[in-house]
Amino acid sequence: MNSSIFQPTNENQTSQRGSVYFQITERIITLLEQGIIPWRKPWHTEAGLPRNLITQKPYRGINVFLLHAMGYESPYWLTYRQAQALDGNVRKGEKAAPVVFWKQLEIADRQTGEPGKIPLLRFYHVFNVAQCDGLKNIPKPPVATPLDPPSKPDEIVAFMPRRPEIKHGLRKAYYSLNEDIVAMPDRAQFETEAAYYATLFHELAHATGHASRLNRSTLTKSAGFGSDPYCKEELVAEMAAAFLCGHAGIVNDTIENSAAYLHGWLAQLRQDKTLIVQASASAQKAADYILDVKP
Repeated sequence: MNSSIFQPTNENQTSQRGSVYFQITERIITLLEQGIIPWRKPWHTEAGLPRNLITQKPYRGINVFLLHAMGYESPYWLTYRQAQALDGNVRKGEKAAPVVFWKQLEIADRQTGEPGKIPLLRFYHVFNVAQCDGLKNIPKPPVATPLDPPSKPDEIVAFMPRRPEIKHGLRKAYYSLNEDIVAMPDRAQFETEAAYYATLFHELAHATGHASRLNRSTLTKSAGFGSDPYCKEELVAEMAAAFLCGHAGIVNDTIENSAAYLHGWLAQLRQDKTLIVQASASAQKAADYILDVKP
């Protein structure tokens, strides 16, 4: 049940790509208008992050927020055909959720004729297992191995590669690009352990953008508070912190879904239809870096 809107032609590449960005952005905007901030919505920590039932692979990037926002208790999703392969079916009237992915499209250079590839954003539909009946022979979840990334909050921080210096005792939390340090208030200043680590994850996510790490332009080229790169960088750090909190099984209970916050992101997303997809991809890379994961 592939719902890609792309056809492999060069002429309509731009309009097609914009259409997928548009649909995903509109879905996020609808959630924001309902007062739901997908990257700040508490995770179902007991169930885990969304993953495919057949492959057991976790979904990544914007897909995590799209699927989690559906509100199902089970983290397991599958396509219509995958449900049929397990002798099951999707109940009539159930609504699917989109999952986006990048596909390399082979093209020929118009001038030289040399073969090449360009990435195209595509999507398909998945359903939660709670929307299905009769599923049989469901694969067992994989057993954790010593090679899996650390899942305890303190271990995630401790094992971050090329981690910047973390200085405690400051009045507020921030990351200094020039000094390459993360400043944090003392742990006792936070109401909960989860709030402390959610804040620390946010600042460490900023630090991944340093030139010696991922060299992320939204950090290195930011002109300060209120600038376009700054806004994108803040979204990257928020989403990366959400990924890490979900991985660690903690809930950031200090989130504030204020009207001003919602209005700000609505304005940004309506202005830039590529923002949410690109920011979530950068956030996934930041989380991967901190966890020392190489997909």
